[in-house]
Amino acid sequence: MRQRIRWWKVLGLAGLAGVAATGVVVARAERRRRAYTPEEIRDRLRERHARAIGAVPPADDPS
Repeated sequence: MRQRIRWWKVLGLAGLAGVAATGVVVARAERRRRAYTPEEIRDRLRERHARAIGAVPPADDPS
């Protein structure tokens, strides 16, 4: 019986650690997203749109 209780405690702690790690990742991504100025966002959207319609090759394309 003691072994089963320990197993559930370990599983619960692992789940708690997973939730905390996910929160850290989400918060970091949100900070990065909010760091852009409106002009930077517009420029990036225009570049993505041009790439989507095929007007501009991707910047990391060697050709």
